[in-house]
Amino acid sequence: MNLFNTIRVGLKEVWTHKFRSVLTMLGIILGVASLVGMAAVIKGMENGMKEAMIAMGGADKVLLQEEDVPSHQQHLADQAPGRTMVDVEALRRSAPLLRVVSPEMRVSGVVATRGEKMVMPSELCGVWPAVIDMNLHTLAHGRFFTELDEENAHAVCVIGTGIRDELFGAPEDIGREIIPIGELLNLNGQPFTIVGMFARYESEQEKKMRELARSKPPEARAGPPRRRGFGRGNWAFWHKNYTMYIPLNTAWIRFRAASGVDNIPDPRLSDIDLKVESIERVEVALQQARNVLMMTHRGIEDFSFRTQENNLESINKQIRNARLSGGFIAAISLLVGGIGIVNIMLASINERIREIGICKAVGASGLAIFTQILIESVVIALLGAALGVGASYGLVAILALISPSANAPLITPLAMAIAVAFSALVGVSAGLFPAWKAARLNPIQALRNE
Repeated sequence: MNLFNTIRVGLKEVWTHKFRSVLTMLGIILGVASLVGMAAVIKGMENGMKEAMIAMGGADKVLLQEEDVPSHQQHLADQAPGRTMVDVEALRRSAPLLRVVSPEMRVSGVVATRGEKMVMPSELCGVWPAVIDMNLHTLAHGRFFTELDEENAHAVCVIGTGIRDELFGAPEDIGREIIPIGELLNLNGQPFTIVGMFARYESEQEKKMRELARSKPPEARAGPPRRRGFGRGNWAFWHKNYTMYIPLNTAWIRFRAASGVDNIPDPRLSDIDLKVESIERVEVALQQARNVLMMTHRGIEDFSFRTQENNLESINKQIRNARLSGGFIAAISLLVGGIGIVNIMLASINERIREIGICKAVGASGLAIFTQILIESVVIALLGAALGVGASYGLVAILALISPSANAPLITPLAMAIAVAFSALVGVSAGLFPAWKAARLNPIQALRNE
């Protein structure tokens, strides 16, 4: 019996006992659907995390963060200077392996108002123009700060589209885009002029959903007012859309004047962000920066570096753990399906004992019988796998409705191939014992079976 005829007989056997075969394949169908669906969810998570990391500055960004003084320097703790503009100037002058040095002075507890409308920015910072390159911002309208703005501490600001939407109206709500360049808003009662606005930041999935909504007729788009905030978007994009920047000197004079000692504004910075010339030389660049900072901090090691590489390692570890746990659960489901195949194949052999006896009596070898039963088992498993792959699309569609749009599940060919291959392996494993039992049947006893 050739392979084609063997497969045809296997399909005929499945068709003859349709209901029993479907019940047998149910474990395989659910196992494959869960495996592919789990892989799709994890792939969506991975894409969302990496998009967020890129949105927050890219892989070559390094954060100079403040740390407690080491135990052996505790007697110098009150002399620790923290992060100041002295560090910024020294790094720009003496660390050539750093491409960008961006100081930030964060201001907390500030509410932006315009008339009766108000919004609290996700981040209000005094910055230099270097922040554009550092945080990968795109200026869509207006301008950024000039040296004159910085020197004279002008009351100007650059805002994200989220701030614009809250204070002036979102395009989706009013039917047109407002560009508020030159408009005034108040920061804790102090008037500031908007001189620039960033582009809208969104994930690829959010962009597709917005373009799809735009393609619908106006009456189809009607509905309740859009809820702002995190919503279905990714945190990193929401954060950037609700960012507001003012000149560094403006933040220092207008919002830090009352927070220092002896009526001197607090000179410490909230952040110093760095970008290295080459990601391949990041260790050398950070050692160079460390040498400079040890000089400006008079040997007090009250700082550390946090790289995006650490974040990437954390993302990969989370994804790896999720794949292992999800794959283990899906594998158990497939094994349960394999047990069902064993049962159905044993039942099939009991029903076909006389048929197997006749085949042996006319010259069929034990190997031929073994192969026939084994291929029937694999056929059932692969049919279940095919139906499971189809079911996985429905499962992923349901998951997409309840998961964040930035982390929308994404089915990959590799996940489907692994699921089908594992199903075939389960089919082979489940068919070995029934096939071995059928191959060992005595033809005389089989023919006598009623």
